Amino acid sequence: MKNSLLAVLVAGGLFSSTFMAPAVLAAEVDFPHIETMGVSQIQVEPDMADVNVEVAVTEKTAKAAKDNSDAAVAKFIARLTAAGVTKDQIQSANLNLQPQYVYVQDKAPELTGYTASRQITVTVTDLSRLNAILDSALEEGMNRVNNIALKSSKEAEYVAKARQAAIVDAKQKAESLAKGFGENLGKIWQIRYYDQRPVQPVMLRMSAKADAMGAAESYQYGQVSIEDRVEVIYKLK
Repeated sequence: MKNSLLAVLVAGGLFSSTFMAPAVLAAEVDFPHIETMGVSQIQVEPDMADVNVEVAVTEKTAKAAKDNSDAAVAKFIARLTAAGVTKDQIQSANLNLQPQYVYVQDKAPELTGYTASRQITVTVTDLSRLNAILDSALEEGMNRVNNIALKSSKEAEYVAKARQAAIVDAKQKAESLAKGFGENLGKIWQIRYYDQRPVQPVMLRMSAKADAMGAAESYQYGQVSIEDRVEVIYKLK
């Protein structure tokens, strides 16, 4: 065994960790070793989505703004419930009330009214119903679509697959490096794991084709990217 240390460092961005062994700098490891990072990415088709819509109402009085925004939220929730959406799939945010002013130079601000806004997030478990839910939101007074995040109902399963793929990647890299340098790979000395979160693409609407096809078909679904990584330090024999 050569006396000099053999270390392969793969740099990458850090994420919040759910489990992490004590961090060790390469300079503190006083034995021959190889450090590798295993990464993986799985592209999956979405089968559900989180839709965030909002109502914003401006009236002369705070009460009128609040009442109108509450009415729109109540009507939309009632329509969702009637359509079979369960309560645990609906999240309603609290009221946000802001005074509105007109600013004129050399004059005191003039209060012109109040804007009340509330948001609702709906989990859509059947993407074929997405367009109808968006339409019903607008029809009941929800006047903003803030975000549509695609998801997979099998996310936990895919995350587990991505994790195993990252482990295999780290091991293969270590074996290849050890062989290339004429060394023999020993036991694992340390594992560092950082929890990854899937990337949620935003749904895009192909408005140029909307007139030539059904409205529901004009929405283009991207893929959900499930990513994971693991860092491993192997001893060299």
